[in-house]
Amino acid sequence: MSDAYVVSSALSFSWPDQTPVLTDLSFSVPAGRTGLVAPNGTGKTTLLRLIAGELRPTAGTVTVRGVLGYLPQHLPFAVEQTVAQVLGVDRAIAALHAIEAGDAREEHFTAVGDDWDVEERTHAELDRLGLGEVALDRRLGTLSGGQVISLGLAAQLLRRPDVLLLDEPTNNLDEYARDRLTAVLRGWSGCLLVVSHDRALLDEMDRIAALDGDEIRWYGGNYTAYEQAVRAEREVAERQVRSAEQDLKRQKRELQQARERAARRASTAARNLPDAGLARIVAGGLKQSAQVSAGRAAETHAARVGDAQSRLDQASRAARQDDRIVVDLPDTTVPAGRTVFHGERLRAEYDGRQVFAGDGIDLSIRGPERIALTGGNGAGKSTLLRLVHGDQPPVSGTATRVEGRVAYLSQRLDLLDPARTVAENLAVFAPGLADAARMNLLARFLFRGDRAHLPVRVLSGGELLRATLACVLNASPAPQLLLLDEPTNNLDLDSVAQLESALGAYRGALVVVSHDPRFLAAIGVDRWLRLADGTLVEITAPEVAD
Repeated sequence: MSDAYVVSSALSFSWPDQTPVLTDLSFSVPAGRTGLVAPNGTGKTTLLRLIAGELRPTAGTVTVRGVLGYLPQHLPFAVEQTVAQVLGVDRAIAALHAIEAGDAREEHFTAVGDDWDVEERTHAELDRLGLGEVALDRRLGTLSGGQVISLGLAAQLLRRPDVLLLDEPTNNLDEYARDRLTAVLRGWSGCLLVVSHDRALLDEMDRIAALDGDEIRWYGGNYTAYEQAVRAEREVAERQVRSAEQDLKRQKRELQQARERAARRASTAARNLPDAGLARIVAGGLKQSAQVSAGRAAETHAARVGDAQSRLDQASRAARQDDRIVVDLPDTTVPAGRTVFHGERLRAEYDGRQVFAGDGIDLSIRGPERIALTGGNGAGKSTLLRLVHGDQPPVSGTATRVEGRVAYLSQRLDLLDPARTVAENLAVFAPGLADAARMNLLARFLFRGDRAHLPVRVLSGGELLRATLACVLNASPAPQLLLLDEPTNNLDLDSVAQLESALGAYRGALVVVSHDPRFLAAIGVDRWLRLADGTLVEITAPEVAD
């Protein structure tokens, strides 16, 4: 086992506007495979960036032992770069070819250094990740999103890191690429820290680290074991809530009874004093003493009520269930049988290469059907969605669609103005909504109070998706055809559940590209299409494991 590790001591970080993200966080990540989980917006990506040195802590320290590799969510590659440039081997390979051709200039030997097998290692790494057929001089603009992710991982592995940080590494990966990635990580002997919402990948981990507020809670075993442990914790918390509720009722009842007893004693004493023959000053003292005694008893019971309420609040926080989006979207209704898109012999090109084979593709979308569009990385799924939406005109063929009532959420989620707040963006999409109705609607999409007035640019991945859905699904006119391209990318499991509940209220036609079979089963897909070798074919629904 490697001696690589990551250690943090009293780590704190705030954004330039003083918004805190992490406060006084201390932890140690040992060698082995660790999955980091937490709701979107709690700082998982920020923590990886702090470890990688992309951000500087506001306070505290973070230490990495060994060579570091980091694969971020959003890769900083330009479309005109070649595969060799992304892998960082272009100069060494060019120099090696020059030497082999007889050019013995010193600069070539300097570029190669001791890495004489660089070309063989590069091809081996690409093949290990399922990119064996990708030429080193191919431009990134011709690759699919999944291929780019795999390429980014290959670039990190070629650095032979001891510590590897991965942020949502299965985004856009098809099943074949996911299997290749899993095989690579299964044999990892260094220190691995993975942020992911992918259950299958998290089940390959040795331990789970749950970022909870300003602490990390550790769970031995994989994600399934973590879920079982959390479920047991929640059951205990729910029992504590019930107990605390009963205790609070009892304390309130006893407080009321104490007040009633004190009132009765005071009333009785007031009636009896004239008959007791006591001097007025003595009687007054007795009355004051009784009032003080009653007040102390009331304070004691009131304190007990406060303690019981505090225990209930604490137990309720521990047992809280995740929020769900609950909306009704009647304006998106599409009658059964209505055609919302029809395309014949659609052919397209992407970066100068033909995407669809032969005479092209035929596709009709009718009524409120829900279509899953599947296929390997690079098959042309995103291109087909752009054709359906109208963003990309076909090279040949015809397409008719419900004009103005088609909404397309690309992988980039770039429909909203990042400088405007969530509420301001909704006002643009639905100008007829009154302010109060707008705020009520956003609250149903979990943007409550001040959260509705956050600028879009500061939202997490899950928050951005919820904001985009709120604007698109409630736009005027409402969409009757919704196109989603890998909508669960960068979402934690709670946010995926929120997305599922939002789509459950949508009543129009839906086409979704996704490699997540559980998500597709949850949203009620009733038609499955597969794009392979430039041909679109209907397939049977795959079986989904529990």
